[in-house]
Amino acid sequence: MDSPLLAISLLFLFSLLSLAHSSTIGVQYISKLLQIQDHERAPPSVQVAAARGVLRRLLPSHSSAFEFQIISKDKCGGGGACFIIENYPSSSKPAAPEILISGVTGVELSAGLHWYLKYGCGSHISWQKTGGAQLFSVPNLGSLPRVNDARSLVQRPVPWNYYQNAVTSSYTFAWWDWERWEKEIDWMALQGINLLLAFTGQEAIWQKVFRKFNITNSDLDGFFGGPAFLAWSRMGNLHGWGGPLPQSWFNEQLTLQKKILARMYELGMTPVLPAFSGNVPAALKNIFPSAKITRLGNWFSVNSNPKWCCTYLLDATDPLFIEIGKAFIGEQLKEYGRTSHIYNCDTFDENTPPVDDPNYISSLGAAIFKGMQSGDNNAMWLMQGWLFSYDPFWRPPQMKALLHSVPLGKLVVLDLFAEVKPIWISSDQFYGVPYIWNDISFYFKKNPANTRQGNGRWKFFCNCFLSDVLVLLYRCMLHNFAGNTEMYGILDAIASGPIEALGSKKSTMVGIGMSMEGIEQNPIVYELMSEMAFQQERVDVKSWIDLYTARRYGQFIFSIKDAWRILYQTIYNCTDGAYDKNRDVIVAFPDVSPSFISLPSERYQHYEKPTSRRAILREKTNEYDQPHLWYSTSEVIKALKLFIAGGDELSTSKTYSYDLVDLTRQVLAKYANELFLEIIDAYCLKDIDGVSFLSQKFLDLVEDIDTLLACHEGFLLGPWLESAKSLAQNEEEEKQFEWNARTQITMWFDNTEEEASLLHDYGNKYWSGLLRDYYGPRAAIYFKLLIESLEKGEDFKLKKWRRDWIKLTNNWQRSRKLFPVESNGDVLAISRSLLNKYFSSKS
Repeated sequence: MDSPLLAISLLFLFSLLSLAHSSTIGVQYISKLLQIQDHERAPPSVQVAAARGVLRRLLPSHSSAFEFQIISKDKCGGGGACFIIENYPSSSKPAAPEILISGVTGVELSAGLHWYLKYGCGSHISWQKTGGAQLFSVPNLGSLPRVNDARSLVQRPVPWNYYQNAVTSSYTFAWWDWERWEKEIDWMALQGINLLLAFTGQEAIWQKVFRKFNITNSDLDGFFGGPAFLAWSRMGNLHGWGGPLPQSWFNEQLTLQKKILARMYELGMTPVLPAFSGNVPAALKNIFPSAKITRLGNWFSVNSNPKWCCTYLLDATDPLFIEIGKAFIGEQLKEYGRTSHIYNCDTFDENTPPVDDPNYISSLGAAIFKGMQSGDNNAMWLMQGWLFSYDPFWRPPQMKALLHSVPLGKLVVLDLFAEVKPIWISSDQFYGVPYIWNDISFYFKKNPANTRQGNGRWKFFCNCFLSDVLVLLYRCMLHNFAGNTEMYGILDAIASGPIEALGSKKSTMVGIGMSMEGIEQNPIVYELMSEMAFQQERVDVKSWIDLYTARRYGQFIFSIKDAWRILYQTIYNCTDGAYDKNRDVIVAFPDVSPSFISLPSERYQHYEKPTSRRAILREKTNEYDQPHLWYSTSEVIKALKLFIAGGDELSTSKTYSYDLVDLTRQVLAKYANELFLEIIDAYCLKDIDGVSFLSQKFLDLVEDIDTLLACHEGFLLGPWLESAKSLAQNEEEEKQFEWNARTQITMWFDNTEEEASLLHDYGNKYWSGLLRDYYGPRAAIYFKLLIESLEKGEDFKLKKWRRDWIKLTNNWQRSRKLFPVESNGDVLAISRSLLNKYFSSKS
């Protein structure tokens, strides 16, 4: 093992990059709110205690080695927040501290601790499911590396480091208890995240608010979605689906939210609370018949069933809107005792205004903000800018009207897909409005085939950008959709994008952030993105990755370094501009006749040409999405071989085990896409034996991948289902919660016997148990019908395929079958075996 991984000296190299503070015009606009937040922040002693709690839970053996202290921004030298790492003054006392970390808040103290452990001790911290923390490289007490210079100061270039997406609460957080939330808050603090959504438990607040408007709890049974679908009921996409919520859910989630907020405030974080967007229950229309309440169009349901389709929206210009908005803010203040004064509201995502008159749009924006301000005079509106990216309604006049409808400095926009499609550029800094740079890594386009009854609603699952109106902006990284399992990233864009935005002319950027739909995947992407919150110059990604691999595994191994350099140039270098929504055949099986897939006039070779073959599945229908392939599969197989070659030295490393499972899975998943094409090609050639042989090979491959995934806890179905059931108070709730959990990852919204929901497989996962018990049997149905079609000389029976597939799905959703919650298997041995089994002839 290299001692300590060449990182000690680099602590100061990286620190020096952040000495110069870069303020933007946007920061000046929000300065008043920043001053208010500084004044209202928890006392220094509370923040120090909270940071010590983070240290104690992370590295209890070294809790005495570090001393923390809160400092003013004046100590940072440039007016912004910072942390300072220095040697603790010598002391003759036994077990005296060795390192002193100073910071403006508890978050900076925690980030400073992480920075020291990372660049001073060669350690690594990631989510537990992605390998957890590598801390054995930290020297024993009394031997911690000294800071070579007098001190190391690292400053934030912009005030805020944002985290979360409106739907992360369902795709990832749906079943979390306080134990899991505490770990996540610790992780956020260590990454320097200080601005984050806090949406848990809001349904209990809404119960209390609507009661004031004579709406009973029973009236709300069909309003709130089930536990796994609350994100979409909150956004007004659906209502009632997966519900009704038991009262125990309201009570427990509100209690949980209070714990979450308390810890965030203790650390000096800025939680973003929800604001009223206009989404109301049907009963309100009866109680206030003269109110401007509109029923929205269909959102991906099959039959427009009013039981869960077509929600109600209260027009922002109606006086009742401000009244409800004020009540909602007020009830949160009453329940939680305090606020950070920043509120999220996304009325126009998926809900295009009925009139494009800029004056009308301006009145809508002003009314929405007034609803917040009437409850909190210091309110600031945080808006996801995704609508400006996908909806052609928002032309410059309409966009400016909305952005300028709120006083300057009172609106901040999230540029959600900034790593791929930055809106701040096309909108000239969001027309002067402050924004946050977000890395989202995917986008949707309007698809007429994916709408029902010509309503023109848009396929949407995240909110993100803005840019050309003196708007305060956050640049954000989205990166992941629906918590899909896929190795993917654009590391060069992450390492340079925020710096370019920060240094651009008249920049209104006030933060950077991560707005992924699901977490606990691609840890390299999130580590680099988190670090950019403290960088003021572009990062040399190649050099950074060399250090990353040494830190992540606790030692430097040449074959692993070489493997990661290949991955950097391939998997983590997606430059085709396409969003990465995982549509691999295994997890998103094509719902089309084979005639729409085949390429009878084209032959292809597997894993040999280093060119992208993204269009290899010819698109003749809009009913399914093509698998995304942006790199040379043969190069990634080389990386896998190198990865396996270094495995004997890393057999006990959990981080290595996770990465090996993920890389092997990635290779096999792309091979499955190719194998599926071979099956379809054989079918078109009427080769029954070929279809039979290749189909069985495909199904065997699915079984093999399931066995591989079982080797690491980050790829298991069992924990998702068991965590859902653990929140239930009785057997009926347990059944309901498990159904919610199973449905979200397979087929939701509604379906008929012969028509699948348009949202099938949107939340797909590569989880052991899910492949063997659902994806494999589903593929077997399709292959059986292929063979029967050839045997009988008939067309492929698409309707029968859909009936059998939907029946399988609905039965699986209702099943109570148990799945393992602990990993099992030797990942290195299994990965070697699968490499030899499927690729020995492709060396």
